[in-house]
Amino acid sequence: MLLTMSTAHPTRRRDSAATREAILAAAVVEFTEHGYAGAGVRRIAERASVTAMLINRYFGSKEGLFAQAVDRAFAPPTVVGDERTGLAGVIARTLAERTAAGAERLDPFLLLLRSAPDPEAAGIVRQGVETHVGARLAGLLDGTDADVRAQLALALVAGTWLMRSVVGTTALVTADDDRLAALLADMLEPVVREAGDTGDTSAPGTG
Repeated sequence: MLLTMSTAHPTRRRDSAATREAILAAAVVEFTEHGYAGAGVRRIAERASVTAMLINRYFGSKEGLFAQAVDRAFAPPTVVGDERTGLAGVIARTLAERTAAGAERLDPFLLLLRSAPDPEAAGIVRQGVETHVGARLAGLLDGTDADVRAQLALALVAGTWLMRSVVGTTALVTADDDRLAALLADMLEPVVREAGDTGDTSAPGTG
């Protein structure tokens, strides 16, 4: 009897964790595709094969679920990694490759684009950006005003992604990836390197 009781609880914990994970994964997809306002709790429940009531049980509300989904979307590195060496060049090269035709879409940017205009979601999106990619990039920068410089760099990253992957302007869509990476590195370099610092942080082969 004691053995039966001791083995039941771990099973419930595993089921609970799996259910929560399924809901969260479904929520990331739903919020990315439809934005905060357009996403439906019932559709998320259908994607996760659970009931809407169960979503409220695990996350409290649609807003609570969205906050967790934003954390999940922005936590993994996409364009900004964890290496200081050649920072401007690495970001530029990764951005050029990740926005090229046929590349895997950058889901965190789509989630941001489709949800940030909503007043209920804006603060959560802002916190997600600042807590994850913003803090990660600022931590790689030496000198003063690291937070400001990090956000300026992210503005260039987000703007390039928007114009190349979403708007699809002809010049950016047809641009050679190597040339685009070199131009982006030149633009990022003064931001990631504090004024007066003569150290070279660009990747080899970039301007």
